[in-house]
Amino acid sequence: MNTQAEIDDFVLNGHLYYIPHVSLDCAIFGYHDQQLKLLLIKHKAIDGWCLPGGYIKRTEKLVEAANRNVKERTGIDNLFLQQFKTFGDPNRARMDEFDEEKWFEATGIRITKDNWLIDQTISIGFYAITDFSKTELQKDMLIEDCAWFDINELPKLEFDHDEMVSEALHAMRVQLYHYPIGINMLPEKFTLSEIHALYETLLGKKLDVSNFPKKLIALGLLKKLDEKRSIGAHRSPHLYVFDKEKYSQALKDGVVLS
Repeated sequence: MNTQAEIDDFVLNGHLYYIPHVSLDCAIFGYHDQQLKLLLIKHKAIDGWCLPGGYIKRTEKLVEAANRNVKERTGIDNLFLQQFKTFGDPNRARMDEFDEEKWFEATGIRITKDNWLIDQTISIGFYAITDFSKTELQKDMLIEDCAWFDINELPKLEFDHDEMVSEALHAMRVQLYHYPIGINMLPEKFTLSEIHALYETLLGKKLDVSNFPKKLIALGLLKKLDEKRSIGAHRSPHLYVFDKEKYSQALKDGVVLS
């Protein structure tokens, strides 16, 4: 929302276009150069940091709404998205702490506690993964800040988003063994060491440096090229690419990497 008219229409008439009391929150993990980060936003009407998210249009499929929200913050379309849990604790949003004056100061529109936005809301959690160096973070009139945080140095989050991040991280790490996540976080041509470092960083633990890439090759997910990368004296490892057809099929059917 980039104009006051859009904010006014959303607050006053949003229930006509969006499904009330059901939202989604997206844990967007970013990888680059052996670093794992998480994208957080700060609303103008809320003191702390939280996950990006929003409401679901009545005309959208759930995954379409998640993709729209991710694209609005990262500038990237069609990332790998996975639903991981639904959050419905009646006290999760602590609406008794809603500050009408702070909201008015931030948005320029009065809102009362009988508005469609001010009620118990169930949130559906999704996670996504991308190369954070390729993102172009987006703010709007309701978002004060949008930034990447190191996964090990996260601030205390608002609402129940600390729990969401913990659940999303666990789900992502479990599913890494069953889905070949990685095509969006590596250059088109990469070495086995690079894909090994990617998986170690995402999983947060050491992997066998020789056996793990061999599993990806055995599954037909990687193709060895005749090209090599020169990285120093007597060090020219072969380059690999993903077999996109088999990669797409593996995303659909799942694989076993462990």
